Amino acid sequence: MVDFLKILLVLYCLPLITGCNKNSTEKSTTDTKVIEQPNIILIMADDLGMETLSAYGGESYDTPNLDLLASSGMKFTNCYSTPLCTTSRVQIMTGKYNHRNYIGFGLLDAGERTFGHALKDRGYKTGVAGKWQLYGNQRQQELAGGSTGTLPLAAGFDAYRLWQVQDRGWRYKTPTLETSGKGLVTYEEDYGPDKFVEFIEAFMEEHQREPFFVYYPMCLVHDPFLPVPDHSEFGSYLPETNLNDTTYFRDMMGYMDKLIGRIVHKTDQLGIRENTIIIFTGDNGTDRDVISRWQGQRVQGQKGYTVEAGTHVPLIVNWKGTIAEGQVNENLIDFTDFYPTLLDIAGGGSGDPGSLDGISFYPQLLGEASETRPWIFCHYYPNWGNFPSRRYVQNTELKLYDDGSIFRINEDPAEQHPIPLQQLNDSQQTLIAGFETVLHRMKPAGSGLD
Repeated sequence: MVDFLKILLVLYCLPLITGCNKNSTEKSTTDTKVIEQPNIILIMADDLGMETLSAYGGESYDTPNLDLLASSGMKFTNCYSTPLCTTSRVQIMTGKYNHRNYIGFGLLDAGERTFGHALKDRGYKTGVAGKWQLYGNQRQQELAGGSTGTLPLAAGFDAYRLWQVQDRGWRYKTPTLETSGKGLVTYEEDYGPDKFVEFIEAFMEEHQREPFFVYYPMCLVHDPFLPVPDHSEFGSYLPETNLNDTTYFRDMMGYMDKLIGRIVHKTDQLGIRENTIIIFTGDNGTDRDVISRWQGQRVQGQKGYTVEAGTHVPLIVNWKGTIAEGQVNENLIDFTDFYPTLLDIAGGGSGDPGSLDGISFYPQLLGEASETRPWIFCHYYPNWGNFPSRRYVQNTELKLYDDGSIFRINEDPAEQHPIPLQQLNDSQQTLIAGFETVLHRMKPAGSGLD
């Protein structure tokens, strides 16, 4: 039987733990001047698990620009998203777990305050480019009881160029995109990701003398898997043929990396590189049709599922001259942590922290002692497709689902072998007792969940 006092100690310490910043490379930033209100570029690739990047041990794809950002900044090894697109996007944009504000797939509740609002209130010019998919189509709105989602201006962005706001079209070749002030345009024979980066480059140029925030939820590397402009077959294929071949995934990875290089180069060209913090992550695991080599193993993507390959994503943060180079950070991060981190970068201020679930990792970027999280929580009720709903709490070793199943995820990432509670030692049982308390505390109001 677990000692009752140990349980009380865990419950007391679970919300926040201080001074546990486990950077494996210790480099001082004490001589670095922290710039007031730096520019922020947040890039989120679509369907990109950690195993795909060579900076994390991936062996299948070349991503030199992301490798350079990782080696010259901070690489987090334990960042977790939710398993699916909208659930992650709502969480990262609002800083709240899904049990509080997720209303349905393809929808962002129109009453929610986003990091766009928060940074705009703090004097930032805010721009978004890429995939929106947060207003909802007719079917998604019906599933949500008639609720509509949020349009980009109402979500706190001053300017945008986006795919799938209210109209769909294609995202890659001959894309149909909506741009603030210009409306809906189909760009014949152009490539959607190129048009997004053109918009971002112009936005940075226009606002280079004032703080700006760019949010770039990429379309790459989501299916359909198609030739990119660098590929010899790009000119000959037609979007309406429904081509979808994982043979092209490698080229899509390379083009994603190339576009990130373009954005970094633009900050150098404008002379704002040292005043710009660049954050890169992925919204969920890789597509299940994609199999990659990672540290000598074959890893199948598990997008949509709550195992490691469905939720373990890269997180790279680079701020030339401020974040010390070559750092590897092993602390847990989840998607609620981005919003409070952006607030800290922007100078903080009142009005947001009390309503957020996350913990800022900004002090960790500067090498300072800071609060770090002992667990991550996920309330995953996607209401879309055939994906099973799950609720769980985990750290880097153990994972507890709300049905009582326990997995040792550091040894069993595919979750094939549940562990009986009795097989855990006293400290592990104490940890699981704390996880149970988190699950109980995170029940949605009126849910009837036990």
